[in-house]
Amino acid sequence: MARIKAGVQTRKRHKKVLKMAKGYRGARSRHFKAAKENVMRAMKYAFRGRKERKRSFRRLWIVRLNAAVKQYGLKYSDFIHALEKAGIELDRKVLADIAVTDREGFAKIVEIAKTNLAKS
Repeated sequence: MARIKAGVQTRKRHKKVLKMAKGYRGARSRHFKAAKENVMRAMKYAFRGRKERKRSFRRLWIVRLNAAVKQYGLKYSDFIHALEKAGIELDRKVLADIAVTDREGFAKIVEIAKTNLAKS
């Protein structure tokens, strides 16, 4: 039986890693071992970064909502609580966008929240 070498697969794997390391400086873009280490590290950071992006955007939306709601004499936590009581199921992303782009619409939402807050 003929012996099968792994040269084709190895070259394919090396080319894939080196392609991902394109743009790195020095040996990191040319030598497989250095490239592999840096690509793995970069992929780890990218994975973590995708999770952090979600957190930071939520934080931004909350800050924007708090600033917008304070103009109407409410706190962010009271506003969210009142919206839940009113049955308004808009998420923070949409609420923050409305607060920035549509002042009149946001004022109506705040009034609904205020009336619900006053009832309890």
